[in-house]
Amino acid sequence: MQSCTACPRYCGAERGTAEGGGVCASGTLPRVARAALHFGEEPCITGARGSGTVFFSGCALRCEFCQNAKISLSGFGETVTVERLREIYAELTALGAENINLVTASHFTEAVAESLGPGPEIPVVWNSSGYESVETLRLLSGRVNVYMPDFKYALTKPAADYSNAPDYPRAAEDAILEMHRQVGDCKISPDGVLESGLLVRHLVLPGNLENTFRVIDRFAELFAPGEALFSLMTQYTPVRESRFPELNRKLSRAEYEAAVAYLEDSGIGDGYYQDEPDGSEADWIPDFDLTGVP
Repeated sequence: MQSCTACPRYCGAERGTAEGGGVCASGTLPRVARAALHFGEEPCITGARGSGTVFFSGCALRCEFCQNAKISLSGFGETVTVERLREIYAELTALGAENINLVTASHFTEAVAESLGPGPEIPVVWNSSGYESVETLRLLSGRVNVYMPDFKYALTKPAADYSNAPDYPRAAEDAILEMHRQVGDCKISPDGVLESGLLVRHLVLPGNLENTFRVIDRFAELFAPGEALFSLMTQYTPVRESRFPELNRKLSRAEYEAAVAYLEDSGIGDGYYQDEPDGSEADWIPDFDLTGVP
């Protein structure tokens, strides 16, 4: 058993190989819910052939509004070895994947880092909540080509309310800066695929425009044009009843337009925003059915 200090919660939980305590409620060996080509990412990640996406189970953040609750909160998935992870990467590569996209693997960083040495022949994308410790991220140095973290909160109140993590703004900022230090400025292939660099995502939450504005402000302060990409996501849809009334509705047209206008006025010119505020998030959620795992 290990006393865990892998994430900014530093909970010290005892974690066995296949099961454990703490907030993530996970063992040290990875638990995977799906491994398949995925076409729901930003164009520079999906490319023409799709992103070879591995969805990991469990999470140390456990957000109130999580869209992947079946795997992040309920823990659905199958425990795999480091050797099996390497085989999964090879299988996704053989399918023509543009990259290997590791989704919410932070609580399994040690094992995943081992699986990436030597790494796949295609770029490796670390797709995370942004709530990570710098010390743990350093295990991935030289093994990840693209970091794609969320920047969920720049304000402590929503971070505390929705994720029980009032330290999220500081932790995420430190993590994002470490990610950029590791991979440097963005490099995009002639066919528009991100080969290396940093892409920071932010999901606009209903009733939380001030938080979105502050996230945009902070990103603009941290990165000069050309250094990193920013993706403003506006597809939020409630997938289960929340104790916070504002999270039980979709983003309004007025909120969407205000968020996009603020981004356009911010000076951030590199990145993406979605065309419509009312697309169903359910359409973006893949079937977590162990495809590609056994």
